[in-house]
Amino acid sequence: MAKLILHMLSPTKHVSPFDVNMALDAGYETVTPYMNVTLGEVVPLVQDAMFSRSPKDCLRTGIFIGGKDALLALDMVEAAQKTLLKPFEISIFADPAGSFTTAAAMVACVEKLLKDKKNRALKGTKVVIYGATGVVGFSAGVIAAIEGADVTFVGHDGAGRVAHGADEIKKRFGVTVTPADGSSPDKKVALLAEAEVALCAARAGMQVLSIEDLKKAPKLLVAADVNAVPPAGVEGLNLMDNGVELAGGSLGIGPLAIGNVKYQTESKLFQQMAVSDKPLCLDFRHAFTLARTLV
Repeated sequence: MAKLILHMLSPTKHVSPFDVNMALDAGYETVTPYMNVTLGEVVPLVQDAMFSRSPKDCLRTGIFIGGKDALLALDMVEAAQKTLLKPFEISIFADPAGSFTTAAAMVACVEKLLKDKKNRALKGTKVVIYGATGVVGFSAGVIAAIEGADVTFVGHDGAGRVAHGADEIKKRFGVTVTPADGSSPDKKVALLAEAEVALCAARAGMQVLSIEDLKKAPKLLVAADVNAVPPAGVEGLNLMDNGVELAGGSLGIGPLAIGNVKYQTESKLFQQMAVSDKPLCLDFRHAFTLARTLV
């Protein structure tokens, strides 16, 4: 049987060692990284991967798209898809900076806690996202908005950059995300006071919500954080917490509780691609569908 080969494309200087390990542990026999890949280089690379094997072996070839830019990764997926030609079709999986699988895990964990502990659905819930200019926060916002949540992107440096992200989401996915100015402590807390779910996806080692902030959020049901580097993004939230009561009465989900679901989601998506009898194209939507079954 032909070897399972994965080609990993990244527009950044390095391909993530995390993703390399995940792919090999999921069953791929060889993984080849391609760094500093531009959007225009995707087509010839995919063509080379596609036409170098017989049609019966094409499905044992995969393309993984990484990097640190969610929109560029989606553009690369689109370019790769348009390149495919029957019967030489191969599978494609995008997870830039692990954001698609992390965001999927985060939203799936929140959704389950809302259902199990608050008898609430994600649809219609007011969600605020801190760190929304990053890939995880952006991706979580897209997922939550598609699922019918009322999503607000909080900009720590004003509303400008998050407004650009909201415009892209409307254009690409047809759902609305509201940009908001969270550039001062008072503005941040005012947005939190109206929220029912807070997703914290700021950079590592940054505390987003303090105990005093949480006490000023009477409507808050769930707060989730993906930062595993001290200090915690949500004060009082431990790494493995999943449903612990926080200051003010909301329930918290810690980064390693989310990370466990993220790890399983990425691994299983690699496995799906490796054993599929038809070409797959996997992104945050497939990640969320899978993560829902793992929480």
